[in-house]
Amino acid sequence: MNELALTFHGDSAHTPPSHILENLSEELAHRKIAGAPHSIYAEVWHAAYWQDVMLGRVRGRGTPSPEHNAMSFPDEAAGRAEAWADLCGRFLNGVKEAAAMSDGDAQRLESVVLCPSPSNPARSMTVREQLESFAAHNAYHLGRVVLLRQLMGSWPPPSGGLTW
Repeated sequence: MNELALTFHGDSAHTPPSHILENLSEELAHRKIAGAPHSIYAEVWHAAYWQDVMLGRVRGRGTPSPEHNAMSFPDEAAGRAEAWADLCGRFLNGVKEAAAMSDGDAQRLESVVLCPSPSNPARSMTVREQLESFAAHNAYHLGRVVLLRQLMGSWPPPSGGLTW
């Protein structure tokens, strides 16, 4: 498995996402910490939202970015609509798909996909660039999840996680 694929679900630059998300109750996932803008649930929902956008682009759908970033976080209804375990499953399935794409056909990785945004409807990048952006985005939000878990006294998870 190459390093890009490992960044999605392996033990590369950070603890594997499956470990980061394990052993969290629905209550802990939704708990708000004073001073933090989002709960763990909202961070993972946001990462899964963008994962769907990015995978849609890689699949050739040219999925557009939302008008405003606030649209990529759950409102109150969306935060209740999907159980925490289901959200984790959806996110981790996408991570596996992205890892498989990253470790796939080199020619496909260099193909260009449409990545429209409200300010640039013709924006494009290679599949590899889209996956690299996706990996960086996941790492950022998973790091926030780790910090929230640390603040709640719920780190490290049973399967282990970096503690230094």
